Amino acid sequence: MRVHVAFTPAEEVSAPVGIVIDVLRATSTICQALAGGYERVLCTGEVDDARTLSAAQGGAPLAGERLCVKIEGFDFGNSPREFANGAPKGSTLVLTTTNGTRLLLAAAARCETVLVGSLLNLRAVVEEARAGGAEDVAVLCAGVKGELALDDAYCAGRIAEALGGEPADSAAAAIRLARTFGSHEEGLGASTSAANLRNAGLHDDIVWCAQESVLDIVPRVVSREGLSVEVASG
Repeated sequence: MRVHVAFTPAEEVSAPVGIVIDVLRATSTICQALAGGYERVLCTGEVDDARTLSAAQGGAPLAGERLCVKIEGFDFGNSPREFANGAPKGSTLVLTTTNGTRLLLAAAARCETVLVGSLLNLRAVVEEARAGGAEDVAVLCAGVKGELALDDAYCAGRIAEALGGEPADSAAAAIRLARTFGSHEEGLGASTSAANLRNAGLHDDIVWCAQESVLDIVPRVVSREGLSVEVASG
């Protein structure tokens, strides 16, 4: 197995298996929501599309953010902590975020299988990717508005190292980067994404997302329709 890392969505790397990462916070939130009882998450890039999807699902709960702030009128923001306790408000959650949900849409057009990765489900998503027997696996980072995000690069390095196989130069670079940090919280916390969360009073989200392999769940894209993808656990 050859392992690649795309540090930004602009790289448009394709592979039979793609692992999408937006560790702070979209992919962490998707993992936590499915672990917390939602059967599926409908992901879309735009606020109006999310509202349309919600209405089509009979008023499914809405989650999402812009600039780290919960979108006006939505039920939830984009914090995984919001989905850790209490019963889900239905079987379907609709999610839109600044970076992560857009990458899921793009990845679904380029990869046969799209898995959702984070530190929270690292062990499970690595085992799933290995079990598929694909010759190539691409770890795809959402970044921030098209630029490299250090938190995603760190997470990509952790996943690439755990995958083993033959790392492309991009994966080797991510692995070396991840090894420079003494802890997961340090690796995520050094990023601009983390600084933005701290400025928004959401430091606890960084701590939450820095937990490794605490969820035994592997979300994957199971269908795409129009401007949305359906994510459910395998």
